[in-house]
Amino acid sequence: MRHHEETIEGFTASLASTADVLGLVVVGSVARGDERADSDVDVYLVLSDEGYAEAERAGRIAYVSSDGVCYEGGYVDIKLCGPAYLADAVQRADDPTRASFVGARVVLDRLGGLPETARAMTRLPDAVWDRRVHAYRSQVALYGGYFLRQAYERGDAFLLRHSAVHTALAAGRTALARHRQLFRGQKYLSKDLAGITELPGTFRTAWWAVLDDPSPATAQAIITELDAITGGPLGLDETLSTFIADNELAWLHGTIPPEFW
Repeated sequence: MRHHEETIEGFTASLASTADVLGLVVVGSVARGDERADSDVDVYLVLSDEGYAEAERAGRIAYVSSDGVCYEGGYVDIKLCGPAYLADAVQRADDPTRASFVGARVVLDRLGGLPETARAMTRLPDAVWDRRVHAYRSQVALYGGYFLRQAYERGDAFLLRHSAVHTALAAGRTALARHRQLFRGQKYLSKDLAGITELPGTFRTAWWAVLDDPSPATAQAIITELDAITGGPLGLDETLSTFIADNELAWLHGTIPPEFW
């Protein structure tokens, strides 16, 4: 929308004399073109590595600004980054960070190569996607097939709800990974699953059922749906070993549990 474009132009102009600023990348709904009239403007402000380190020390790596804003209630929602941050992110950023660059628009590039970096952020090799499918299926098998059943049998209300949410999260992320789609965050998951037209309606029914009425039966239903879309069940020993390596031994391997990929 025109007032968003004018805000981007005004905010960019306000950076002209700031030597530490190396780039500006517009992301979010305004970059994708699905913004509302009252949407804010989301950006990554690229600083020098020294400038970013200083912002980290000051505890100010994200903030909002009214610079250049030309519409009532609007603001620029700023996340800071630097060249080293971007280089690391291309290699090992979590999904929400990667997904935030989908449709990104570079409006200032004093660094060089920012458009290519933004595109690289959203791409993962097939081997990585396949590893994710395997990891998340293992999560579903343990949370849904073991912890949830145990909680149900013992009447443990906390463990039952915890297991149901983790079962649904891992099942949803299995479906996203199977269709090579980045996980944007918890608040988008149900919407993004609804948008995968290749998923059978029975999957979505089972996904909601394990949340609405967690039980061994509803957990088994979502496991059965996953088996159908991913080529069959996993072996018990392999599943258990994968789950333990990914979760309980993450501290030993210096890795991050799949929930936070």
